[in-house]
Amino acid sequence: MNKMLQIGVLVALTLVSTSASAQRMRDWCGFGPGVMKTGQWNAITDVPGVMVGQVTLNSQDDMRTGVTAIVPHGGNIFRKKVPAAVYVGNGFGKLAGTTQVMELGNIETPVILTNTLNVAEGISGSIEWTMKQPGNQNVRSVNAVVGETNDGGLNNIRARFVTADDVIRAIESAKSGPVEEGCVGAGTGTVAFGLKGGIGTSSRVLPASMGGYTVGVLVQSNYGGVLEIDGVPVGQVMKNYSFRDKILQDVDGSCMIVVVTDAPVDARNLERMAKRAIMGLAKTGGIASNGSGDYVIAMSVCPENLIDENSEFYSPKLLHNDDMSGLFMATIEATEEALWDSLFCANDTVGMNGKTVKALDKKEAAKLLKAARKAAGLK
Repeated sequence: MNKMLQIGVLVALTLVSTSASAQRMRDWCGFGPGVMKTGQWNAITDVPGVMVGQVTLNSQDDMRTGVTAIVPHGGNIFRKKVPAAVYVGNGFGKLAGTTQVMELGNIETPVILTNTLNVAEGISGSIEWTMKQPGNQNVRSVNAVVGETNDGGLNNIRARFVTADDVIRAIESAKSGPVEEGCVGAGTGTVAFGLKGGIGTSSRVLPASMGGYTVGVLVQSNYGGVLEIDGVPVGQVMKNYSFRDKILQDVDGSCMIVVVTDAPVDARNLERMAKRAIMGLAKTGGIASNGSGDYVIAMSVCPENLIDENSEFYSPKLLHNDDMSGLFMATIEATEEALWDSLFCANDTVGMNGKTVKALDKKEAAKLLKAARKAAGLK
């Protein structure tokens, strides 16, 4: 078996074993946070047309990294651009492609998440994939959107394991349905609140009276603060929190948040939704520390509002500002649950130089959450 094939097999095995063992917050607790309903999968893929693909690189002692690709729709994204916005909670990071998104209000490629030193490969793979799509033969400029967090604690980040081919594989493997969470894809080597972080996802569906729109969120958690889950100070109770030894520790890292909706909103109101995702991060106890790159990318995949530059005019239909509050609340709830799921679905991980990062004690966390809920008179 050649080296590339061997790595591919190991990657596939990692994906299967991680997916099979992951249990989400709702599985452990028997209830979910918030008051809004989730979609069928409680995932970003509940938004019609949205797909997620992941490549996990975990085949040697110091390799704990990967790629997560969010594909907003199944058509030619470059020719049917997606209304989008970016909001920066704290800018200590490398989110490629932001200036064009902020200037033009759209995204023309899949959104790629990986590690800090492989952003260039994320760009390269995204460009290569875009240029080979039918109808893009004459494309000479591609604005790839690539986000990152630093997984250098568990991963030999200087080895730059991720390749452009890995990025293309992540895009081409993207699918709808359930999304693998925890120690997979771009979350393979991440750490949050001093615990094993990773990929998490969640969704919320507005009532029919409010349009029935779906908001889906996917996160790559690698940040810190004082962990709270559903209002319970879990980090303090477990004596695992920043500033516990009079030193602010375990706070730097980053958090990437991708928000997608099928609601007819433009870049301006997508930025307003993105701001609410940072509120969701705050509700988990995150503090957006000096060394944390906390970014939100928000997109609308409403079919009528995709941007076809071949048309003479762009005439989208848009919700009024007064109709945005439900989407704001959905964004907050989906973000916080996605972040908590990234912890609940993660496992103890041994990485470079034998460093071990423990996962959240799910049994103890669930016990605390159930007790708090009972004390509040909730089922």
